[in-house]
Amino acid sequence: MIEKEEIMERLLIAVPSYKDRYERYIQENYELGEERLIYVDISDFVKHVIKCYQRKNTDEFDALFEVIEELHTNGDSFVKEFATVGILESLQNQLSDKNIEYSEIEKCLKPESKRWWNHVIDYWNGKTPYIGGPIKEQS
Repeated sequence: MIEKEEIMERLLIAVPSYKDRYERYIQENYELGEERLIYVDISDFVKHVIKCYQRKNTDEFDALFEVIEELHTNGDSFVKEFATVGILESLQNQLSDKNIEYSEIEKCLKPESKRWWNHVIDYWNGKTPYIGGPIKEQS
């Protein structure tokens, strides 16, 4: 089971081009030993991913979206929710800010991640009352 402390490590392995930027980000935003706020930190990671997309530098995307899928399928409850609310929702928000169509990223998503991606969209469109938690099967 993947736990919170493993999230950034797994993302950095998948997207090594972010490593230097991440180290600078941590130095600029945290004192030594200070607790990191992963829901805040992920925004910078997503900015990097979107810049990679805009520059057509998507070589790391297969590994990245595989990790996001693993967070959804093998994470503890915090990790699963973070994969949706932290990563996917941040991606959607920042794509909108950059006028990039969701479909550009949707094609990279694996099945469980795609399911949660759509769930976030449904939430924002008023079709479901919540984002996190288990998805109930439609009858």
